[in-house]
Amino acid sequence: MLFRQLFDSETSTYTYLIADLATKAAILVDPVKEQVDRDRKLLDELGLTLQYCLETHIHADHVTGTAQLRELTHCQGVVPQNASAACADRFLADGEVLMVGSVEIQAIATPGHTDSHNAYFVNRDRVLTGDSLLIRGCGRTDFQSGDAGTLFHSITQKLFNLPDETLVYPGHDYRGHTVSTIGEEQQWNPRLANRDRASFIELMNNLNLPDPKKMMEAVPANERCGKVAVTT
Repeated sequence: MLFRQLFDSETSTYTYLIADLATKAAILVDPVKEQVDRDRKLLDELGLTLQYCLETHIHADHVTGTAQLRELTHCQGVVPQNASAACADRFLADGEVLMVGSVEIQAIATPGHTDSHNAYFVNRDRVLTGDSLLIRGCGRTDFQSGDAGTLFHSITQKLFNLPDETLVYPGHDYRGHTVSTIGEEQQWNPRLANRDRASFIELMNNLNLPDPKKMMEAVPANERCGKVAVTT
């Protein structure tokens, strides 16, 4: 399996390129519109055929590159079940598996940051957590129908039930981390370690964070799979 972690510095977003080396079939997870040229160049250099653009959720901090990549490569756009994106080619429910050549990508429904969110368990040794579990943090829960109690359940009852050695690859990082493990986050994540549901909810409800800079642009665009509205 080929596995690459790519970074967008403006939004601190990670995009993941995963491919089967035998068939050259590839998938991009959470592509960023401003990085489409980078991603397309890398696909060409590695001789990969993009089959899917896969979203962990409807993003509020960046516009997805799926629309442009779909036009350029004829790949399919895939989003979590019940996501507000009628333009998607496919919706993935909890437990469903997407095969990319011989690479297995299993959806794990992890709502809470938004009301429709998936993590993706890749070949049973690493998990792409999107904005649910971050390294030493977690996604906020104060917009897009977020719910702190639901996020606590998703992380503690689903992600923390994966084997301790499972590698954790988040959707964002703001501190210079690239990868962690489930066991490490259980022990050291300050929003979760030694907290019960009530104290987690209290913490999350009092973060008082500013809205993402691109929220008013990104959410409606991503509900159209990354197509930005044309204004006249």
